[in-house]
Formats: sequence, structure tokens, C-alpha cells
Amino acid sequence: MPLSPLDIHNKEFSKGFRGYDEDEVNEFLDQVIKDYELLLREKKELEEKLNDMHEKLGHFTTIEETLNKSIVIAQEAGEEVKRNAHKEAKLIVKEAEKNADRIVNESLSKARKIALDIEELKKQSKVFRTRFKMLVEAQLDLLDNDDWDHLLEYELDATELNSSKQD
Repeated sequence: MPLSPLDIHNKEFSKGFRGYDEDEVNEFLDQVIKDYELLLREKKELEEKLNDMHEKLGHFTTIEETLNKSIVIAQEAGEEVKRNAHKEAKLIVKEAEKNADRIVNESLSKARKIALDIEELKKQSKVFRTRFKMLVEAQLDLLDNDDWDHLLEYELDATELNSSKQD
């Protein structure tokens, strides 16, 4: 156990035949006591500071650990968000491709239907043209018929018709 200032103060030395000057030794011991007390106080203050520093270090270590955990969690959350965004992007692309395929298929189907309708209209127009041509030719044949000439050959007096009507 280390010496205390009280131990130094209470220390008694045996007296010898030509020993040291007692006053000088007591003065020196008083000086040692003061210095020793000062050192003990400084040591106590330094120990208190050291304890405070240990507490602060513990606090900062806890903060550091918490921050490290938060960083790891933030990185994991970022990775999760990134993975989810990639998944969602893939789903959106697949949906867009499906819609594009559907639109293309519908357009092709409509184009085929329109092409069939056009062919049908062409056939109908040929039939109509043929029938119309036949009708016009039949009408022209009627006009070219000699019966028209015979109608013009009849001469009838309008006065005769009027007199026969009155009778």
C-alpha cells in the first residue's frame, strides 16, 4: 500500500549519535508532505478525468456502433429498394410488351378484316359493274329496236281523235 501524507507526517526516526539535524529533516518532510499531497490530488483529478474520458469514450463508441448499424441498415434498405425497382421495371416492361403484342395483333387482325372487306367490295363492284353494263346494254338494245321506227310511222290526226271522242 502506498504511503499517505499522514504516514510521512507521523514517521518517527530513531536518533543516532551524529544524526541529521531534526529541524532540517522536519522541514524537508513537511515539503515532501505538501508535494505528496499535491501529487495525490493531481492523481485523483487525473483519475476522475480518465473516468470521464472512459465514459465519453463509451458513449461515443455506442454512438459509433449505432451509426454503423444505421449505415448497414440504410445500405440494406437501399439495396432492397434497388431490387424492388428492378423487379417493378421488369414487370412494367413485360406489361408494355404484352400490350404492344396485343395492339399489334389487334392491328393485324383489323388489317386482315379490312383487306377482306376490300376484296369483297371489289367483287361487289365487279358484279355491280357487270349488271349495270348489262342494264345499259339492254336499254341501248331497246333504243336500237325497230319498234321505235314503227311508232314514228303511225300518223294519226289529232283532230280525228278529238271528234271521235266527242261522239
